Amino acid sequence: MRALRLPAWKSEPELVEVDEPTPGPGEVVVKIGGAGACHSDLHLMHDFEAGSLPWNPPFTLGHENAGWVHALGAGVTGLEIGQPVAVYGPWGCGACARCRVGAENYCENPAAAPIPGGGGGLGLDGGMAEYELVPDARLVVPLPEGLDPVLAAPLTDAGLTPYHAIRRSWPKLPPGSTAVVIGVGGLGHVGVQILKATTAARIIAVDTRDEALRLAEECGADQTLRSGEGTVEEIRSATGGRGADVVLDFVGADATMKMGAAAARTVGDLTIVGIGGGSLPVSFFSVPYEVSIQTTYWGSRPELIEVLDLGSRGLLAPKTTTFSLDDAMSAYRQMQDGTLEGRAVIVP
Repeated sequence: MRALRLPAWKSEPELVEVDEPTPGPGEVVVKIGGAGACHSDLHLMHDFEAGSLPWNPPFTLGHENAGWVHALGAGVTGLEIGQPVAVYGPWGCGACARCRVGAENYCENPAAAPIPGGGGGLGLDGGMAEYELVPDARLVVPLPEGLDPVLAAPLTDAGLTPYHAIRRSWPKLPPGSTAVVIGVGGLGHVGVQILKATTAARIIAVDTRDEALRLAEECGADQTLRSGEGTVEEIRSATGGRGADVVLDFVGADATMKMGAAAARTVGDLTIVGIGGGSLPVSFFSVPYEVSIQTTYWGSRPELIEVLDLGSRGLLAPKTTTFSLDDAMSAYRQMQDGTLEGRAVIVP
């Protein structure tokens, strides 16, 4: 079969022929219907070197995957050949306290996981191929009726990651509250949809690009702001001087984190989702009182089930552009130069 593989750190992926996987006991082979291309893949290509992560290339890219059950290993029950499924991306040990409640994104025994701190497309072979081997059936989630794997694929990360970040702040998002989304890209535009579908908050979207702000409006933002020197004042003006109850930073650069802290309301949340490499100095007087600042990574398996339900009901619909395996590198080039709108999905 064909697969898009990262051969080494600081290299371009290559489309090569590899053996079709065969499932061992407890394993599942998924025929890929869609594999999302993520900005973090660009970091894998360009920013890491040996020793940076607990695993190394070569491996097949693609950590946002959905398709159909193709083959079952011995002992697997509850799944059927041909059944539409999504693949839960973070692969933990399956036995620690976090994994037992489905939060494998925060596995506390990564040494016992299939690969420490990684998964399919992150150290092990992912879904940018005709088939993907999943090491345990618990990591395969049946799709709700009517949900296309091409739509489901980006929901496994671009949907799940913002959903987890927003869900933890639900108590601070009642009617009358305000949520600010900084960065309306592949994750941020889905974050706007999640806020619209699951909260009563007023949504303010912030970005430097006009096309991103138009997308935010299409996704349900109540107000859009061009990012700049006066953005914090505009947010405070729109909130009666109070600031935003929840700020979600999908960029994570120095400037956006500083903006988020300055725009937050007392007792609010500032959640940093983007991995833009920024930092935020925190001291007693540098942020409003009782503002909680946190980072998040992916989401839990039960949360993925909730995200897929929202997708099947039409409440979440990431803007997608599909590419064949032959054109997969075109998706990454568009992502890198900022011309890709929404999320790219590779369809083998």
